[in-house]
Amino acid sequence: MSKKSSSGGLVYSTEFGRACPGCGNPVDQCSCDTEDTPKGDGIVRVSRESKGRGGKVVTLVSGIPLAGAELKTLAKELKKKCGVGGALKDGVVEIQGDQRDLLVSELSKRGFTVKKAGG
Repeated sequence: MSKKSSSGGLVYSTEFGRACPGCGNPVDQCSCDTEDTPKGDGIVRVSRESKGRGGKVVTLVSGIPLAGAELKTLAKELKKKCGVGGALKDGVVEIQGDQRDLLVSELSKRGFTVKKAGG
């Protein structure tokens, strides 16, 4: 059984889960070149947020000029460096707790232009 999007492309299959609407392959095996390096101003922003999280604080890292597996690997290394959990959502790395100072120094060492954003 599979679902079709309004444009007619396969978006989900019970055989392999989510499908790329462009090529029809499983998302993790997509052969499209749609995911290029994100366009931005070249500055990685590190901010702190607690809204909508039950009072828990997370540190957000956005604007990283990497895509796909490279971004996933960087997120994993940053979580390991901080010794906490986190997630990668829509190109934004979420790290549990207030880890801004540690992340700014670590990303600067890796050659990124980094700014603290927010309050």
